[in-house]
Amino acid sequence: MNQSFEMALAAYCAPTLAALKPSSLFRWFGNPNDFTVWSRKLAGFGLGLRSLKRCPDGGCLLYLYRVRWMERIVSEADNAAFLRSRGYAPEHGMESLLSRLSERLRGDGTFPHEIGVLLGYPLEDVRGFIENGGRNYTCCGCWKAYGDPEAARRKFASYRRCTERYRENLRMGIALEAQIVTMRRNPAV
Repeated sequence: MNQSFEMALAAYCAPTLAALKPSSLFRWFGNPNDFTVWSRKLAGFGLGLRSLKRCPDGGCLLYLYRVRWMERIVSEADNAAFLRSRGYAPEHGMESLLSRLSERLRGDGTFPHEIGVLLGYPLEDVRGFIENGGRNYTCCGCWKAYGDPEAARRKFASYRRCTERYRENLRMGIALEAQIVTMRRNPAV
């Protein structure tokens, strides 16, 4: 299997693969067959892999998500209301949301900051970013946090440690599939 796709997944999606984070976003410039093969493999773990946008430079913007976890997140009342206010229909399911997000990413050139909800960021942080234009945050790491900075720092550190572990395991020859945490192994998610 193409090691570079595995390394991209480990580098950009390890917290999602480890069931620490519900979803991840990354750019891919390689063979489209890798996407197809990995999409099938990941589905067996309850993970969805979706291409959201083809970039002018030949890359693709890919979204990896834990299907059931994201379904729960977008159906939470506050998140659903927020997404509706941004032109989404969460009651129509993830496929509808991702189609709308894909349209927004390919659209008029404005970035859809509501993507933060679909990346599992706290709604407080997504709203804070939009309302403050990216300024006045309490902490900056994987995203700009507007709530408790210590809680955000702990989360960012856990994601960083997870990514380092996944990448090191790949370098040691441990297959990525062997590292993916299934929902059955992590029932809290």
